[in-house]
Amino acid sequence: MNIEDSLKKLFSLHTFGIKLGLDNIKKFLDTIGNPQLQLKTIHVAGSNGKGSTSAFLASMLKEFGYKVGLYTSPHFVRFNERVKINGLEIPDEYVADFISKHEKYIDDNKLTFFEVTTAIAFQYFYDKKVDHAIIEAGLGGRLDATNVLNPLACVITSISLEHTNILGETLEKIAFEKAGIIKKYVPVYTGILPPEAKSIIQDKCIELNSPLNCLQDYIIKRGSSIELYTEEIELDDFTMPLKGDYQKLNAALAGLVISRTFQSDDFAHIEKGIRNVFENTGIQGRYEFYNQRPDIIFDSAHNEDGIKNFISEFRKDSKHYSKKVLLFGAMRDKNISSMLKELNNYFDEIFVTEIDYERAAKIEEIKNIAAGINVNVLAAKNYIEFIDAFMNNSTGDCLVVLGSMYLIGSIKAQIQNKIA
Repeated sequence: MNIEDSLKKLFSLHTFGIKLGLDNIKKFLDTIGNPQLQLKTIHVAGSNGKGSTSAFLASMLKEFGYKVGLYTSPHFVRFNERVKINGLEIPDEYVADFISKHEKYIDDNKLTFFEVTTAIAFQYFYDKKVDHAIIEAGLGGRLDATNVLNPLACVITSISLEHTNILGETLEKIAFEKAGIIKKYVPVYTGILPPEAKSIIQDKCIELNSPLNCLQDYIIKRGSSIELYTEEIELDDFTMPLKGDYQKLNAALAGLVISRTFQSDDFAHIEKGIRNVFENTGIQGRYEFYNQRPDIIFDSAHNEDGIKNFISEFRKDSKHYSKKVLLFGAMRDKNISSMLKELNNYFDEIFVTEIDYERAAKIEEIKNIAAGINVNVLAAKNYIEFIDAFMNNSTGDCLVVLGSMYLIGSIKAQIQNKIA
């Protein structure tokens, strides 16, 4: 089976949707020899910041000289982006061989896209003998397909209202799902959590005798700077390649995890891991400048807290633009109403669009939601033509493309195809 047929097969598994539960993935992994149990892993969950924190963790470990696997989702352009070792994507041939070898089992047991992708990552990291693997949870934590590890550390970056139709409609219920990744005696590290969510995590750690390390106990904020102090390191002047104070928190959380987990006082390598995160991991879609003059910013903020984080940074830049335009698209299971309310105060015009994806909200759906909260929006059916037109006619203006990683990915893929 070639890579085109393999990916067609793999993406067809979206038909089975999201099936929360571990029975399927455990049986499949048992069939292929449980490679995940041979890996030294750090497991990362959270509502926001888990992708960035995972990238910082992988980058830091690479700077220490380790061979590091990084498993994240979703991808932006290429499926292979999800599975990397020291920044290099999994080869097409490996994916094709894995699908060919296990196609019958996948079909007979109706495995989902994410279950198969997770198994590919575990097997690849095992076969390539990585020293450590950073594993980002997909949805929630407790019943997520990645929750089959015996990790060195569990990380929960943030907790906010997201996927409420699946994870629950309160912060306590969502925190319960995220806390499901916590393992007995395994150290837990958290970002800044709401009190009601933090209480749930604390109770779970007490129940499982898992040491809890909360980021706020190790940092000092001085204006827009963040200083990290542990028994091992003092990190008070680090260069941030990713914009936003919230990214400083993600970097500090990663630094805390590495310093405590590996009992390392080598702050130089941790700082270098922060500085070189782009080169070491290929992270993208985080306040990313696609073009300048006019400025076009891609950001994968996709829920209320993500929007607030974006705005906290955009507010600093917005005064430089004569006109600020938003191109927005989102998944229908997000709180689109709250996101649009937040964004409406910072843009002169809001255009809404849609992508060809089963979970994506249609333009008319978003327009109806906007009308219900008195937010004026316009339709942009062809987002590539819209971006091209903006780029050619808006020198001093700014366009922000935001609302879904899938939207950013679709745009990037079509732009690359045009160039090719």
